[in-house]
Amino acid sequence: MKQLTHNDIKNKQQKFPVTIVCDAIRTPENIGMCFRISESFGVQKIYFHENSPSIENRKVINTARNTINQIEHETYTDFNKVIQELKLEGNTIIGIEITDKSIDIQDFKFKSYEKIVLLLGSERSGINNIDLTDTSIAIPMYGRNSSINVIHSLAITLYEVTNQLKAKTTRVVDV
Repeated sequence: MKQLTHNDIKNKQQKFPVTIVCDAIRTPENIGMCFRISESFGVQKIYFHENSPSIENRKVINTARNTINQIEHETYTDFNKVIQELKLEGNTIIGIEITDKSIDIQDFKFKSYEKIVLLLGSERSGINNIDLTDTSIAIPMYGRNSSINVIHSLAITLYEVTNQLKAKTTRVVDV
């Protein structure tokens, strides 16, 4: 067995109909990892709140590595407005959040939706206005803790989303 380097690996570069909206993420490392994970899973675009650490922040840059320039991103000022605009564009808004109506991630049928927005809440208080979502999903926990880091939740969710969507090649757009 030989360990491969980045130069040895040629990924099939694809974009999926997935957008990320970060609701007031405050930690620079979480912003940087959002770029890195989103790029790795073929996300189309990321929205960050204007009060989140900027892409000029050294910690964001170091954590994101070179992915800031590889994925479309935009900042917004009005959370409700950006969600309403995305809904008008035909997106289904899915909150990654623990609610009394959350569906376990492995039971959710992502491939049933044409365009998906994954909504991430803030590190401390979750999604500010959960009523703007069309539905919510949760990652089952088996230990004492009931939640994990917001970006770890994103990584797990994007794995599940792309795993389901890659079978529907009609929705996948080559880069």
